[in-house]
Amino acid sequence: MPNVLTIQNLSVSFQENIVVKNVSLEIAERKVTALLGPSGCGKTTVLRSVNRLHELSGRAKVEGRVALRGEDLYALDAILVRCKIGMVFQRPNPFPTMSIYDNVLAGYLLNGLKLSRSQKDSLVEESLRAAALWDEVKDNLRRRGAFLSGGQQQRLCIARALALRPEILLLDEPTSALDPKAAASIEELMVQLKDSVTIMLVTHNIAQASRVSDFTAFMYLGELVEFGASEKMFSTPRDKRTEEYLTGKFG
Repeated sequence: MPNVLTIQNLSVSFQENIVVKNVSLEIAERKVTALLGPSGCGKTTVLRSVNRLHELSGRAKVEGRVALRGEDLYALDAILVRCKIGMVFQRPNPFPTMSIYDNVLAGYLLNGLKLSRSQKDSLVEESLRAAALWDEVKDNLRRRGAFLSGGQQQRLCIARALALRPEILLLDEPTSALDPKAAASIEELMVQLKDSVTIMLVTHNIAQASRVSDFTAFMYLGELVEFGASEKMFSTPRDKRTEEYLTGKFG
């Protein structure tokens, strides 16, 4: 199957602290790839490196290569990269003063991208449908997104990312702040979304990774320990550290 994203020899440091050490991954198109491992192992740092969020703080030193369909993402304009590669964070973060309608369009509004009213209406409905939220909010599009439940807010954030029609969607522990029912709906949504977008999921939830991912990368202390098809990794891990983590001996 084709790979949409290539990460080669990625290392990330903050001053003297090396957080990610020489990680290489091939991300398959329209599949869910989970980055699994204990807290502090470098999962989120890899994710943030893919769409260059570290540049916003200016403290990170990033080495290696990250390429989308062979094109070096660090040679492109950062805003363009973040349009091609959307990200949803651990806690739902709809813009509190914006309506549901404007939250979906926030990427266009904040970047000064012009759309006609009919284009906006179509894009809002399309994105909310893709995030399995349209039927719940279609009669309240002018209400603020902050009035939604936690699970609905997270699906609104997913719709906001999808509105820019990204090739890759990065999900950083998207269910950790949600109740079990809302978390289950997000997991179901991930499986549906991979028909149209490639997903990279950061999680330390072993059961979640086994349920939704096609491929899993296990990271420990900033290093990539093991990477492969999820079914095989969860049944017969090659590395002893992977086996110990999956069986609860640490983490």
